[in-house]
Amino acid sequence: MILEIEAVKYVRDYVLWLRFNDGAEGTVDLADELTGPVFGPLADKRRFRAVRVDRLLRTVVWPNEADLAPEFLYDRLIQSADSSGASKRSRSALHASRQAVHEALADHRRAGVPIVVRESKASYRAKKGRKR
Repeated sequence: MILEIEAVKYVRDYVLWLRFNDGAEGTVDLADELTGPVFGPLADKRRFRAVRVDRLLRTVVWPNEADLAPEFLYDRLIQSADSSGASKRSRSALHASRQAVHEALADHRRAGVPIVVRESKASYRAKKGRKR
């Protein structure tokens, strides 16, 4: 199963609620990720609130074309569930979902099926010489 984000909602400050295609959902705090030329502008909460799910990439994106990999966000979701004192049952469900993704990737590798890694739209355009 390729991990994708189905829904995103702005919660507060730099916290987003996410729902993944495997049913996992919860909040992630991205305050410590908002540095550098791409993510730095998102420290402005008005810009950060403009988050949405990109239909092509199936992950969160912002108007300045910043995006984060679903796998990165999934790991953050699991870490926040572990540290927030989430119920043992919900942590177990998240762990089982994560294991299923890793097992599916391993099966694909063993079968010789190529694993597709998505690029950001900006990166793709740059390689193809396209302009927005």
